[in-house]
Amino acid sequence: MNKPIQYSNESLGDIEFIPDFLPSPEELVLKKQNTKVTISLSSESVAYFKEAAEKHHMQYQKIIRQLLDEYVSHQKSANKQG
Repeated sequence: MNKPIQYSNESLGDIEFIPDFLPSPEELVLKKQNTKVTISLSSESVAYFKEAAEKHHMQYQKIIRQLLDEYVSHQKSANKQG
């Protein structure tokens, strides 16, 4: 059994108010609708994204999705200028 906690009557010191830093539920909702697809990628590419994902504590699919989204965004803005 665990040892019981011993409480004291000591002062806790100054208490500091910390504002809520968590996002609202609306901010947690995915902003874009995703479409599931099946795609074949080279083993080298998948290995690279898996390694990057592990390093950054992310899912490798999410990294690929973000990369593609950035590419599309860049292409759309380039097409507007040209």
